[in-house]
Amino acid sequence: MRTWIRHRAAILALFLLVLAAVAGGVWRFGYGQALDQLAQRGEVDLALAADRLTAQLQRYQELAVLMAEHPDLHDLARGEGDAQAARALLLEAADKTAALDLIYADVDGSVLAAAHDTIRGANDLVTTPYFERALHGALGAYHAVDVRYGRRAFYFASPSFGADGRVSAVLVVVVDIENVEENWRGDRPAVFFVDEAGEVFISNRSELIFWQRRAGDVGLVPPEGFAPPFQQFFRAGHELWRLDWGPYLPERGLHIAKDLPVIDMRGEAIVDVAPALRLAGLQAAVVAAAAMVFGLILWQAIERRRVLAEANMVLEERVGERTRALSETNLALRHEIVERQDAEAALKRAQADLVQAGKLSALGQMSAGISHELNQPLMAIQSFAENGERFLERGNQGKAGENLGRIAQMATRMARIIRNLRAFARNESEPMGKVDLVAVISQAVELAESRLRRDNVHLHWDPDKWRDPVYALGGEVRLGQVFVNLINNAADAMVDAPRKEISITLDAGPRLSVVVRDTGPGISEPDRIFDPFYSTKEVGSSEGMGLGLSISYGLVQSFGGNIRGTNAPEGGAQFTVELDYWNEEKVA
Repeated sequence: MRTWIRHRAAILALFLLVLAAVAGGVWRFGYGQALDQLAQRGEVDLALAADRLTAQLQRYQELAVLMAEHPDLHDLARGEGDAQAARALLLEAADKTAALDLIYADVDGSVLAAAHDTIRGANDLVTTPYFERALHGALGAYHAVDVRYGRRAFYFASPSFGADGRVSAVLVVVVDIENVEENWRGDRPAVFFVDEAGEVFISNRSELIFWQRRAGDVGLVPPEGFAPPFQQFFRAGHELWRLDWGPYLPERGLHIAKDLPVIDMRGEAIVDVAPALRLAGLQAAVVAAAAMVFGLILWQAIERRRVLAEANMVLEERVGERTRALSETNLALRHEIVERQDAEAALKRAQADLVQAGKLSALGQMSAGISHELNQPLMAIQSFAENGERFLERGNQGKAGENLGRIAQMATRMARIIRNLRAFARNESEPMGKVDLVAVISQAVELAESRLRRDNVHLHWDPDKWRDPVYALGGEVRLGQVFVNLINNAADAMVDAPRKEISITLDAGPRLSVVVRDTGPGISEPDRIFDPFYSTKEVGSSEGMGLGLSISYGLVQSFGGNIRGTNAPEGGAQFTVELDYWNEEKVA
């Protein structure tokens, strides 16, 4: 009995030790993962803060560049302008842009005009670095505490060039940094920008302004000089700071830095890691609780092992028998799946062959008209070439040039017909995408034009009504086959009709709708019109096998659209094709 108690105590101690190790490992891993997420989010927040700062300063930089070339300021630099008008111009620009001041000075640093009178008479501009850079013809930028206003300021100095190409004056735009900080003060995380001297010049935490980083140090020191509590350490490859810098800064934070060469500063952020600690602790607690529950279940399983030994043996035998049965069933299902996949592949190949056969059948019906359409330009080309040769022999180059131009027109027409035939007849499985519906209908009309002219069928279609392309979701070649089939079927239905007219209309409603209407005898059985091998032609007719509308139905359905055939109220058949608008997100 005592041996069993000691054995159980040893197992319990070992279990608790393993549980502590697993919970500790989960905590470290979860903490590292949480720090990675905080680092990614902190980098994004720091990048957004830096972009917002540079964008706000960029506005004042552009103001300096654009205002420097103003005619009123140019006249003032030449000694011909009105100082009051120039001052009013600068004051208006300062009010509209919230600039602290705008100063227009000559190359000696003498102020010619300013938005505010407080700087009039200042002669120290010429010694400033931004003014010196502007005198060299470049855009000057600098930041410092403006002693005249007692505020942190950012300066942009843009040169103004005279007629001789030299710098005649300089426009200085003074930016109030506090005004720039207003929109993001107090936001999270704490962000500050340190200049080359190691001084915090811009921040969304006012208590950090003018803190400095001494040479060789990582932390910051306030202007008073005393060093606040600070400790740097690393976890999971991330730099962490433990600090006590005020109620609005985290006690433990993730430090992120990014250089900003555009403004000669370094952006830094301190992201609070308290959420990461809480998340890691929660994960460790959940794993520990789950392990504890698992341990209890395991303990109960061990205690019941003797009682369930025989039952387990019987269960294993039953499981073995059931497994063998399931294996046999699974093998049969695999054979069935392979057979079904082969059948689906054969069906797809048959469908593709039917689609291609439908296209070739349509081309066969139009072959006579197409031959005429190609033969007529060839005869015209021969005639124009012979006439051009005679005109050249007579020295009439103008007439010869006209004949050559007509030959080029005939060749262009033949190339367009052949291009449409090649596009219609090619056998390929194109992906669904953006299709210009007006262009597809026009190409189908052009393919069937010769056949319609031969049968004295008048087709009404006005593509000029649509000035802009109408994009639908589908395949260009397959969608063109649908409209060619509808036009040919309409022409076939009107062979004995007294009035042979086909009208095509496009409606851009909630869904794109194309209506093909004819003046034939109509549809006798609308419910069967899309059935395979259903045809109203005589038995043995060479004009088709009744697959055209069935193929068209399958093609439109593959685009996510719908096609239906009805009898028009005024007589004749009416086929409506509905398609979805092309949507890039839906296709993706």
